[in-house]
Amino acid sequence: MERHTESGIPIAPVYRPGDLAGWDPGTELGEPGEYPYTRGVYPTMYTGRPWTMRQYAGFGTAAESNARYRQLIAGGAAGLSVAFDLPTQMGHDSDAPLAHGEVGKVGVAIDSAEDMRVLFDGIPLDRVSTSMTINAPAAPLLLLYQLVAEEQGIDPALLTGTVQNDVLKEYIARGTYIFPPGPSLRLTADSFRYCAAELPKWNTISVSGYHMAEAGASPAQEIAFTLADGIAYVRTALAAGMEVDAFAPRLSFFFVARTTLLEEVAKFRAARRIWARVMREEFGARDPRSQMLRFHTQTAGVQLTAQQPELNLVRVAVQGLAAVLGGTQSLHTNSFDEAIALPTEKAARLALRTQQVLAYETDVPHTVDPFAGSYAVERMTDEVEAAALDLMARVEAMGGAVAAIEAGFQKEEIERNAYRIARETESGVRVVVGVNRFALDEEEPYEPLRVDPAIEDRQRASLAALRAGRDGAAVDEALAALREAAAGTENVLYPMREALRARATVGEVCGALREVWGTYVPADSGW
Repeated sequence: MERHTESGIPIAPVYRPGDLAGWDPGTELGEPGEYPYTRGVYPTMYTGRPWTMRQYAGFGTAAESNARYRQLIAGGAAGLSVAFDLPTQMGHDSDAPLAHGEVGKVGVAIDSAEDMRVLFDGIPLDRVSTSMTINAPAAPLLLLYQLVAEEQGIDPALLTGTVQNDVLKEYIARGTYIFPPGPSLRLTADSFRYCAAELPKWNTISVSGYHMAEAGASPAQEIAFTLADGIAYVRTALAAGMEVDAFAPRLSFFFVARTTLLEEVAKFRAARRIWARVMREEFGARDPRSQMLRFHTQTAGVQLTAQQPELNLVRVAVQGLAAVLGGTQSLHTNSFDEAIALPTEKAARLALRTQQVLAYETDVPHTVDPFAGSYAVERMTDEVEAAALDLMARVEAMGGAVAAIEAGFQKEEIERNAYRIARETESGVRVVVGVNRFALDEEEPYEPLRVDPAIEDRQRASLAALRAGRDGAAVDEALAALREAAAGTENVLYPMREALRARATVGEVCGALREVWGTYVPADSGW
């Protein structure tokens, strides 16, 4: 029976030197830490220290999430990754009509500086790297983080972390967009300029393929569409007058790690190679840091099952190993119960312990790029690269990522692949242990973590107290300045910061921008 990778590339029963066009075991693959970075972006990779172990967390109120963060840090996490609830992701306050029923459900509710202050209470922001998974309202959330750090007496120049800030993939795969693509890209460029001046150690964007993969993208589609979005962001910054080497070193990426370990390793190696060449050859980047594709990885939530959920511990371990063998810079391992509900404290701790076992009990971190020279992985690297480049060429022929998004190209391609995966799973061609093979007649009971529905009432009360106790005229004046900047060419993050400092809410800031820029309404898919 012929087997194929997730990207549809045939898998040979055995690979030999002759299968590798122009390559044999004596061919120079290049050194780790050197262009085109196929073997990793740093010369020593994990031999000196392990990757950054992040855990994605956030639920309910800021106080509840703060307690979870403290537990993770005490357990050995080196970085935090913040999950925001759906209203926050859409730029709505918790008391907005559209927020009803969703407050605190899939992440933490952050409406104001008061919430952000509680979220990071007792956490030294100059010693913890924080990643914030937020896109359309990324700018106000990042500014709130800066304001809270300043209250702690921390110089913003010392802050390290990443804000996802990748709105293009929202149009493709996820849907938590607010503004049309043009103003969204303008906001991204303003963020680049602001961070270059105010937060020089902060990663200004994490161009994400993860959510495309969760929507059904193949590995080749994942890196192709992600890198095409990255190219669009670089072009936006250049058009805004920035020098490529002034902002490109702070670009980062975000990918998934599936259970198909060999192709995932090949995917990461191919992505680094493509990006290095694009940055050097198309954009003329000379700083090596501008050519390095640095990325965070999260294990594949879409592959976790509610049936026999303990099996997810095995899946996550394999996925985490794929990320490490592929050379990730930081990693979040999913909790085994995430297909059922928000992770319990025990499940979150087990997810972190999985990374620690990989880092401290295996010999994988003892050598750089362990699969270099593998006939199978080198061939797959070439084939994934070729498939991704073909898709990127198709996007480019349509006028680039934004034009392709407006035509629905990436979304339709991903939906087509997702349909294929669903059909294969339903027919049993694709085996999912515990679901379509080796299932149990009766599942063991499991008590999930539940979010208190009264959280919404508490957030509403907090917002009412905030509005009653602030200087309303100062807020109105600051929001007017923000609208004026949005209508012109001024960097909107500066008046936005002052509005937030005056205790404007995230919803009010996003509402001011909606008044000027409007909201995005997608065209219906033709597929």
